[in-house]
Amino acid sequence: MNVNKKVVRKGLLPYVFLLLVMLGVIYFVSVANQKVNVLTYDEFMTNLEDKNVEEITVTPRERAKIYEITGKLDNYEENESFFVRVPLSDQVMKKLVEASEVDDFEFTSVADPESSTILLVIVNVLPIALLAFICFWFLTKQMGGGKNSLDFGKSKAKLSSDKNKVTFKDVAGLNEEKEEVKELIDFLKNPKKFQKLGARIPKGVLLYGPPGTGKTLLARAVAGEANVPFYYISGSDFVELFVGVGASRVRDMFQQAKRTAPCLIFIDEIDAVGRQRGTGIGGGHDEREQTLNQLLTEMDGFGENEGIIIIAATNRPDVLDPALLRPGRFDRQVTVNLPDVKGREEILKVHAKNKVLAAGVNIPALAKRTPGYSGADLENLLNEAALLAVRRNKEAITMSEIDEASDRVLMGPAKTSEKRSEADRKLVAYHESGHAVVGIKLNGASDVQKVTIIPRGSAGGYNMMIPSEEKICKTKTDLLEEITGLLAGRVSEEVVFGEVTTGAQNDFEKATKIARAMVTEYGMSDLGPMQLEEREGSAFLGRDYAKSRNFSNEVAHEIDQEMRKIIDKCYDEATKIIKENRDLLDLLANTLLEYETLTKEQIDYLVENGKMPDEEEETNYEKMSLTKLKELAKEKGVKGYSKMNKAELIKELEK
Repeated sequence: MNVNKKVVRKGLLPYVFLLLVMLGVIYFVSVANQKVNVLTYDEFMTNLEDKNVEEITVTPRERAKIYEITGKLDNYEENESFFVRVPLSDQVMKKLVEASEVDDFEFTSVADPESSTILLVIVNVLPIALLAFICFWFLTKQMGGGKNSLDFGKSKAKLSSDKNKVTFKDVAGLNEEKEEVKELIDFLKNPKKFQKLGARIPKGVLLYGPPGTGKTLLARAVAGEANVPFYYISGSDFVELFVGVGASRVRDMFQQAKRTAPCLIFIDEIDAVGRQRGTGIGGGHDEREQTLNQLLTEMDGFGENEGIIIIAATNRPDVLDPALLRPGRFDRQVTVNLPDVKGREEILKVHAKNKVLAAGVNIPALAKRTPGYSGADLENLLNEAALLAVRRNKEAITMSEIDEASDRVLMGPAKTSEKRSEADRKLVAYHESGHAVVGIKLNGASDVQKVTIIPRGSAGGYNMMIPSEEKICKTKTDLLEEITGLLAGRVSEEVVFGEVTTGAQNDFEKATKIARAMVTEYGMSDLGPMQLEEREGSAFLGRDYAKSRNFSNEVAHEIDQEMRKIIDKCYDEATKIIKENRDLLDLLANTLLEYETLTKEQIDYLVENGKMPDEEEETNYEKMSLTKLKELAKEKGVKGYSKMNKAELIKELEK
């Protein structure tokens, strides 16, 4: 396994520093345990004459005209020694040499350290310099590190380069949003056209919407299209441990931008620094609030920032400070929503450019099968499909890999090795078939796309259903049919086995949420068109932890009754459908037990013919009806299929 050498060195540095500290501690402890007795010249000479000396080391000091003598006496302990200074003379040295020869003790003579400049520096200066360097290095690392380690109050905004350039051609499914930001670029390129009519370009544009919808990608496209400096920074880059650092970075960022105006500044995840003030516990000295105050001042305060346009992105506009959203700061707020079917098709085509797709992959049909997917989800879907194709040693990505990738993204990998009893398989088959039967029989319900009893994630099986057509608003009938479909699994268990299980827990959770929202938020009950609850988000915690109640205890009881009426009505409807279509339920369940997974085409064939299609029948267009052929042509994107006769349709489908 290859490991980055820089990462290894960086990881070893703290341990090296710790080793040096430990060695220093050991050295100082050993020195502290040493007992040194300072003797006078007379005391030393007396011990020398009495033959009490065990060993000595003589070091001459030419400048001071003395000898420094260290050593041990006979009665000393192991960690005990003496030190004495004697005059620098030949007579003293002669006495010491003669005494060592007579008494036979160890005599060592050391050269004068001051006579060598290099040795003097090494012994006296180098340890102090090394210790100072290590302390300075660790201090600068804590302050931000790097070559400009002392510039931790400077802006961390980076100037966009032409490397990995993204343009508006790379952004699909956001036509209206692109027009909004194109206007900024037009103003920067030709300001006189706007100024002629007295128009003022917005000082700030806030992009908000669900995660993965392309907010940051849109900003990168602005950088690629604009012929002006483009600075980008994350909201978290402003906030540091020290109070005032974030505000300093905001000031420095705008100073840099003024020097290169006209220019664009992009702040990603601005909610990290722009949350409502007064929600924390730090008061006015809170670092984040100080940073936000400085940002408010720079965007629209006493000073003018002509030619500087701010683009910011966030997933949570509800937690931003109102002063940040007012006109003059973020004048324009652009919602980047999940793409519709046309947008998903465009996004899939963009991400499919560098993928090798098989001839049978139908991008328009895939776009219809993926409602609720964001741009990031669609990119991940095709990437997972490509990985599966490589794993299966295929030369192109087929619909089989895309179907499997869709299941993996939604539910996790299939647990094909999991052993289950035949009773469990039968129970899951009837549960999922119950959902499918209600989905097939209710006119306004979603279309059943896939049913499987292969366990994925925490689910023993699942039923993939998508809306027959995408709607902005759901009717009361739509919601009631959705609840009926959710309850159908439990109803199927009760009708077939006369017993209920825990398998419907998630279905009940979803059904109860829809029923409560119908009563308390949508005004779809006998209580009338009133909003009795609203979701309440905590700006400090950043989550929806509670709902505000606008009703009394008596009304709470009525809400419970209305929810019960909705659930009971849907349960009775599901029971009626299941009992009336018991043959279809048994057919789907038994087929699932045999094949484990059924696609939309197979389910439709089962409903019409009462059996699974043979391999020849699946591709025998001659035996298909004209209506079925037109459905296939529509799914495969055949142009002008509605005006073709049967022979023309077969010819096109066989291509």
